[in-house]
Amino acid sequence: MTRDLAERAARVLSVEAAGILGIKEKLDGNFQRAVELLLSAPGKVVVTGMGKSGLIGRKIAATLASTGTPAFFLHPAEGLHGDVGMVLEGDVVIALSKSGETTEVTSLVPVFKRLGLPLIVLTGERDSTLARHADAVIDVGVSEEACPMGLAPTASTTAALAMGDALAVVLFEEKGFSARDFAMLHPGGALGRKLLTVEDLMHAGEEIPLVSRSTPLKDALFTISSKRLGVTGVLDASGALAGVITDGDVRRAMARGTDIFRTRAEEVMSASPKRISSSDLAASALRKMEEHSITSLFVFDGKDAVRLVGIVHIHDLLKAGVG
Repeated sequence: MTRDLAERAARVLSVEAAGILGIKEKLDGNFQRAVELLLSAPGKVVVTGMGKSGLIGRKIAATLASTGTPAFFLHPAEGLHGDVGMVLEGDVVIALSKSGETTEVTSLVPVFKRLGLPLIVLTGERDSTLARHADAVIDVGVSEEACPMGLAPTASTTAALAMGDALAVVLFEEKGFSARDFAMLHPGGALGRKLLTVEDLMHAGEEIPLVSRSTPLKDALFTISSKRLGVTGVLDASGALAGVITDGDVRRAMARGTDIFRTRAEEVMSASPKRISSSDLAASALRKMEEHSITSLFVFDGKDAVRLVGIVHIHDLLKAGVG
């Protein structure tokens, strides 16, 4: 890259950075009002904007939705031809327009008002049509565009995008949105896999392989085979987990000449089976399995350590990408 190209690129970045710093200085009570409107809305957030503002609006809607605030983007032109039917009472609207005069967006205002929807406007013109009808006006105007001709939206769209991020972040902080909440909305992401709990992956109810102490070993073997987890828990008379039998235990017993028709489960089981809490991270379960060279853990209630609620197998963890 020649020095001239690098210098021009640096100028663009400087102008855009200055645009963001400039709107920082304009933050006032309108921002707080906007956050309050978003927090109190019983419905969804409807984000709308035309052209480049619309593209920024799509990103803002996506950011809100992924951080715990249900939101969607409404294309204003499509809205004027029927899509406004997606908007319902109880929603709140965020409208983006550099000039505040975008025809497609201003034409939707009467519909929003008839539905009684709060209107938050991100604009560079505080005296515009949109601003006059807004419940909260956030000034995202910039002193100059990075485009040397001042025509292509550049610094102005960057500023609007940054303000959208500011709204989303402050909003989820006010809601107490946590990393675990984020993971729930991003199950396919790395964070989602890291924050999976044992409860998310365990087998529960009828899927748990269980027999009693007095169960014939042949029936215990049937349970192991039918549940397909390579193991069965052994319960005592009170229903507490007393031991565990693996398919390996049965094979070794048969190799010793044990009669599986006359032998009871308690005679072959290993006492004090390894266990884990349902609220523990799945990664902790995998670590415990590797530490003890086992493939299954019985799961107990995170709030009631004596109540058996499930079983988790190493294959479940690996299939979910836990590692």
